[in-house]
Amino acid sequence: MTEERQHYRPSWDDYFMAIAKIIASRGTCDRLYSGAVLVKNNRIISTGYNGSPPNLPHCHDVGHLLEDAHCVRTIHGEHNALLQAAVQGGTSTTDSTLYTKYSPCIHCAKYIVACGIKRVVMARVYRNNQAVDYLKSVGIQVDIYQENIKWHDEIIQIFDEDIPERVNEGTVKLEIN
Repeated sequence: MTEERQHYRPSWDDYFMAIAKIIASRGTCDRLYSGAVLVKNNRIISTGYNGSPPNLPHCHDVGHLLEDAHCVRTIHGEHNALLQAAVQGGTSTTDSTLYTKYSPCIHCAKYIVACGIKRVVMARVYRNNQAVDYLKSVGIQVDIYQENIKWHDEIIQIFDEDIPERVNEGTVKLEIN
């Protein structure tokens, strides 16, 4: 009989930041692989990663489109998450939380403000604090995610372990009257 490992249940911040990091892997601009998750009442509204608009070529396929040393071919992950929420419809972004791998640029910060986001959680500040200060200046709560080593180890374990085989423990008989 094998010993079962101790399971670590993540906090909401741990959980959604892990998802943002996984979403970043879908990015198509190698200048920065960023991902974002938009959450309301601990439910995912939408996600986004750095990539070109639908049906247009990606940096991976045709190269970067640079303007002032900034790739403008792609839409940033934060912006894509907000756009996906708009396209899907059915819920409001007001009072939601945005989890993002990096701090948003000033343009994405403006969209975050305009969409009524109440909290932004980022794994790290990218380049400078201007956008962070901008978000704070309008009353948006900004938190820098502190990686939890127990959750980090749990994720590694989750992705490394095989799916266990379960022995058929019997059958269930349903009686419908």
